[in-house]
Amino acid sequence: MPPVSSRLPVFPWDRLEPYKATAAAHPDGLVDLSVGTPVDPVPPLIQRALAAATDRPGYPTVWGTPALRDAISGWCERRLGAREVGHANVLPVVGSKELVAWLPIQLGLGPGDRVAYPRLAYPTYEVGARLAGAEPVVYDSPTELDPTGLRLLWLNSPSNPTGRVLSADELRETVRWAREHGVLLASDECYLELGWEVEPVSVLRPDICDGDFSGLLAVHSLSKRSNLAGYRAAFVAGDAEIIGELLKVRKHGGMMTPAPVQEAVIAALGDDSHVAEQRERYAARRAALRAALDKRGFRVEHSEASLYLWATRDEPCWDTVAELAEHGVLVAPGDFYGPAGERFVRVAFTATDERVAAAVRRLS
Repeated sequence: MPPVSSRLPVFPWDRLEPYKATAAAHPDGLVDLSVGTPVDPVPPLIQRALAAATDRPGYPTVWGTPALRDAISGWCERRLGAREVGHANVLPVVGSKELVAWLPIQLGLGPGDRVAYPRLAYPTYEVGARLAGAEPVVYDSPTELDPTGLRLLWLNSPSNPTGRVLSADELRETVRWAREHGVLLASDECYLELGWEVEPVSVLRPDICDGDFSGLLAVHSLSKRSNLAGYRAAFVAGDAEIIGELLKVRKHGGMMTPAPVQEAVIAALGDDSHVAEQRERYAARRAALRAALDKRGFRVEHSEASLYLWATRDEPCWDTVAELAEHGVLVAPGDFYGPAGERFVRVAFTATDERVAAAVRRLS
């Protein structure tokens, strides 16, 4: 039997290791702007909620506690503007990457089925299709896809890596098209609370979906907005029938959010002030890095939301990676996200203030 890994692309980050070693040799140390991992403290109210829940010897449930489902439903209504989000419409997951990777399998997709995602995209959409044995398909415009055999359509707004935000009109048209062709639409909205130049919207908003969640899933994460990447805390909301099927499958697989993490999520979703504070940190880092990139001759495209600047000097991305590594600055090559990114780099602004300041000095 051939190994499952033979279906998958080479793990892209392994290719960056030599450049990371070069950057780390800089006299003032490495500035790692390649991975968008949070570096700021977990907000104290979330830490307290986690600590208070550590004496939980029993198994948690896959669906989470009623209080957790209340918190998710309430947040969807308050923050997304969705209406009538009941417990049947929500499901906690063990980090959004887990759901993206395993959703095609949990939906029963396999050979002969097709999974579509943006031409420039988070690599795990392709991985999920290949794990299921389905055919991965890229698109520039989702409504121009051939719907034959298409079972799952991924949207990603705000986009990783480009930071592009789909307009309400684009979302409405895509929802209409997916329903017309019987395609499940999954919207990865993990950066929705990190809009800088525009306000991102969810497919669950009534004016986008006509108040009907049928055929729609929205994926959200607490990794970025609450610095909880290490907690593996996320959820999916939408079509109750699909959510119910996923719940049945995931119960068999034991895909449970740990009980203390569930309590932390309740605290995080119930508080908006820590999100606003973190946005201010990121906004300052974004402004400093963008100005430094401009001065160094880069052109930044899209990047109106998310935690990245999508930048180019109209040269092969690995040339840019190599040149910046010599200055101790590590960025992600754009071709990690598809061949269309081969002349771009993704610059994360999730480093500490001190490291961002160091990068600005070196870029300037």
